Amino acid sequence: MAEAYIIDAVRTPRSIGKLGKGALSHLHPQHVAATVLRAIRDRNGIDTADVDDIIWGTSAQMGLQGGDMGRMAALDADYDVRASGVTLDRFCGSGLTATNLAAGQIMAGMEDLVIAGGTEMMSHVMSYGQSLREAGVPSVGGLGTGNMRLQAKHPQSNQGVAADAIAAMEGISREQLDAFGAESQRRAGIALKEGRFARSTVPVVDDAGAIILDHEEYPRPDTTAEQLAQLKPAFAAFLDMPSRADGPTFRQLINQKYPDLAITPLHHAGTSSGVVDGAAAILLASADYAQRHGLKPRARIVATANMGDCPTLMLNGPVPAARKVLARAGLRVEDIDVFEVNEAFAVVTEKFIRDLGIDRAKLNPNGGAIALGHPIGATGAVLIGTALDELERTGGRYGLITMCAAGGMAPAIIIERV
Repeated sequence: MAEAYIIDAVRTPRSIGKLGKGALSHLHPQHVAATVLRAIRDRNGIDTADVDDIIWGTSAQMGLQGGDMGRMAALDADYDVRASGVTLDRFCGSGLTATNLAAGQIMAGMEDLVIAGGTEMMSHVMSYGQSLREAGVPSVGGLGTGNMRLQAKHPQSNQGVAADAIAAMEGISREQLDAFGAESQRRAGIALKEGRFARSTVPVVDDAGAIILDHEEYPRPDTTAEQLAQLKPAFAAFLDMPSRADGPTFRQLINQKYPDLAITPLHHAGTSSGVVDGAAAILLASADYAQRHGLKPRARIVATANMGDCPTLMLNGPVPAARKVLARAGLRVEDIDVFEVNEAFAVVTEKFIRDLGIDRAKLNPNGGAIALGHPIGATGAVLIGTALDELERTGGRYGLITMCAAGGMAPAIIIERV
């Protein structure tokens, strides 16, 4: 099997995902995606006619985010028309899955130069959804998109309610979750102050070249656990809200599967991932192509994996996915120098640490989505680049990246710094 190498990784800063408030919110999503595609081309001097494919992750493929963003953004970035593109959806795991598929194509010997990544403009997603509601467009809603037969087999609730349910099952307290949220902010503050993201972050500019955004908008590094303790649980209102007209509540959906589980609302804005806009791209190449074109690899793809888990709890896939990818790579937890696990909710990473016995210092050492935000389809590619930057900064060897995805899934990847 051929080797697949990461040549470079870039990402935009993340802006607040609210229309009219975030610096990027007025832009077309393809503009933001084209930003990282241009950067990956220009930084590495690649001939875009050689790009075999652009595999892009976008979860909410609707409105301005519809229409195969991987292809359209490449054209907008002035790529050669021979550079093909495809867009996929694995919910939050889309950007990571795009990278895994790109690596697989190269390792299979089918392609030599592939760009993976993703974009999500949460400001647009929320605005578009609101416009549909205001227009009276019927909404089937929910992860099963109105498939009642599926809901009967696998009840799927609100994600925040699922996070609170897992905390109840695992005996994880509000204080422990708040401590994790505050630590994410603290670590992100240090990383930003020391410029740890500088190599991979590229500014977003307008057509005249003026900078629209060149820094992270979302973090609040001075946040304390004491301040977080004052916040009201964000998902209390959802617990006993009907999941659909005349349907079961979100609490009842979980209790259909776990009837004895008493759910207490715990998570809030300070222990949940931030709603942001952003994009990220990763350049992958075969060893032969890299050597022939003078591209210097930064990391090798060691192994990839996918794992499904309980759709009702929804968020517990990262632990079994990590175990699966470690086994595939022939590595142990102790061999991994950096873990990047998406902070969809604090309970996800807290459970990951406990179940696998991980040194807390190794997991999200520069903060995570609680502090920096979670641009859904882009986040997986963001995390791969973040892990690679940290391996290079510290001289580490292996990085493991994984994240929960709606429907009870988790993709995973292990990279090796070279």
